[in-house]
Amino acid sequence: MRLALGPLEPLLALNVEKEVRKDALVIRSGEVPLAQAREIDRQFLAQLDRLPFLRLEIRYRDIEPIRRERMQRLLDASRRLLAPPWRGLRAAVRAAYERAAFEAALGEHLRLYAAEVHALGGSVRPRLLLAPLRARLRRVMEEQAGALAREVSDLIYDTAMR
Repeated sequence: MRLALGPLEPLLALNVEKEVRKDALVIRSGEVPLAQAREIDRQFLAQLDRLPFLRLEIRYRDIEPIRRERMQRLLDASRRLLAPPWRGLRAAVRAAYERAAFEAALGEHLRLYAAEVHALGGSVRPRLLLAPLRARLRRVMEEQAGALAREVSDLIYDTAMR
């Protein structure tokens, strides 16, 4: 997959950084800041000027329903995890979630992220650039969502992992 995505790696790295900024904004603000997320997108698009072979015209009608749900779930989880008394991440997760519920919530967040990336892929111009990889990328991201959620759950819940 890495070889196939080689030319797109800079774009994907910028996209991950953009999503981290939006997630941090959700957690810090305590709301679902769609207008501010669009501003982060605008800054992202300005960075894409360095990639002349690619144009991205974000179709918010396709992305924002997924983004809103993902951000709301992140907001709900962060409220649960940051509730006092704070005793560290592992203790907060264990106090807020049963293992299966945490793994499911994390997996769903990652699947929503994959759906958002997939929807964003429909905004890439020329479409031929990403079309062959779009479905494959989503499938890989969704498959990895479950594996990553299990791995993080192991780190949080398995005492042997400490």
